[in-house]
Amino acid sequence: MKNVFAIVILFFLVASGSAQGIHIGAKVGANLSDASGKSFQSGFNFGYHAGLFSELMLTKKFGLAPEVLFSETNLRAGNSYTSLYGDVSLANVSDIKLHYLSIPVLLAFRPIPFITFNAGPQFGVLMNQTKTLVANGTDAFKKGDISVLAGAQLNVLKFRVYARYVVGLSNINDIDNRDKWRSQSLQAGLGFTL
Repeated sequence: MKNVFAIVILFFLVASGSAQGIHIGAKVGANLSDASGKSFQSGFNFGYHAGLFSELMLTKKFGLAPEVLFSETNLRAGNSYTSLYGDVSLANVSDIKLHYLSIPVLLAFRPIPFITFNAGPQFGVLMNQTKTLVANGTDAFKKGDISVLAGAQLNVLKFRVYARYVVGLSNINDIDNRDKWRSQSLQAGLGFTL
């Protein structure tokens, strides 16, 4: 985690020295999340994200867009969960909530002033999870997740309207390797530069 914060700070320092334009702002939006694996019901579930973003344009068309977001991922346990992990009771856990501190470090391409395309890695740190979803006294989900995301953003005055797709690269199952859990989500939201 210290390495992730060091990378974000390094990006801010390098970019601010040669940046064409720097914008800092706040954003809020919706997550539609799903996870691969037999343990979960297929389908997207509603959550939210909120946090801070920056835009560091190195040239007129290219820049960096690091963010720090609090993000909620909601999943639904499926019937196969109990067949794989029969000793774990899901009687009170049909809805699973995961709260992440997400740090996307995105490349920004702005072909015209009103549109920006973003892509890059996202590092997630699990802050908490549904506490009754455990196996043998250990947490069911790994403490970190690495994803990639891509999306587009509309820039209107100080407002940013965006949509993007996030795909998890890491297996977040911390119980065992019988079932691989990888997250994915669709995100849409509104930002405002300060």
